[in-house]
Amino acid sequence: MTDTQIIHIALQVMLVSAKLAAPALVTSLVIGFAVSLFQSATQIQEFTLSFVPKAVGVGVALLVCGHWMLTTMVGFTQELFTQIPNLLK
Repeated sequence: MTDTQIIHIALQVMLVSAKLAAPALVTSLVIGFAVSLFQSATQIQEFTLSFVPKAVGVGVALLVCGHWMLTTMVGFTQELFTQIPNLLK
C-alpha cells in the first residue's frame, strides 16, 4: 500500500463525510440564521428559541435525506471492500 493510495482513500473519506454531514449542517445553519434574524428584529434573547427549531429541522433533514445518506455510505463501504485485494499488492 503506497502513500498515494492512502492519501486517495483519506480524500475519499473526507469527501463522503462532508457530503453526509451537509444536509444536517446546512439545515441547522439556515434555521439558526433565520431565528437570529427574528431575535434581532424582535429583541427576544431566549436561548431555547434557537435550539428547538434547529433540532426539529435537523430531524426532518435526516428523515428526508436518510435513505440517500445510507445508500452513499453503503456504496462507499462496498467500494472500499472491493479495493482491498488491489491495495494489498
